[in-house]
Amino acid sequence: MNLTDMPRTRRLALSATVLVAGALAVTGCASGSGDPSGSGSSGSGSSSAAASGSATTVAASNDALLAAVATARDAVGSGTVISVEQEQNGSAWEVLVVTSDQAEHEVHTNADGTATTGDPVTDDADADDRAENQRFVDAAKIDVRDAAARLTDEVAGAVTELGLDDHAGTVVWEGDVRDDSGTKHSIRIDAGSGDVVTNVVDTDD
Repeated sequence: MNLTDMPRTRRLALSATVLVAGALAVTGCASGSGDPSGSGSSGSGSSSAAASGSATTVAASNDALLAAVATARDAVGSGTVISVEQEQNGSAWEVLVVTSDQAEHEVHTNADGTATTGDPVTDDADADDRAENQRFVDAAKIDVRDAAARLTDEVAGAVTELGLDDHAGTVVWEGDVRDDSGTKHSIRIDAGSGDVVTNVVDTDD
């Protein structure tokens, strides 16, 4: 039996089926054109955007640390910054400044480091504490800004904490750096030479 011999109702149904199948085939070709997976280039675009956003966040965090250092020093009037630390889940910075009388002053700033959130508080330090403060200041031939730069040269990321301390009889800058994946690296650099002393992944988090 050819098509003209079929009853009219069957011919109409068959024609409709052919038209629907053709439309589906055309739609499928259009949506998959140039990309068999159907994903297009949105995956690579999203990945690039995420990487760019992460780099921007890291840069902003490190800029905020340096701003907090400058703001704290200005608030005290003068002195040497011996410690800067991100606190309150990144919403503030705590900065310690030692003045020429070896007194230690604690300053808190906002998240971007541009303003203090209270008056500086002077630590009630005894003679031993003042002597240690002076020893740290004398040993630190590189300042906090250079120390932060050396940390990020070692591990690209956001510096969340940096301060002078003793390590095996040597004064060092101890710092924490968060890389793009969120891993924390604890790094010590010699406060006199700037050489890296230790660099370990912190697994306590």
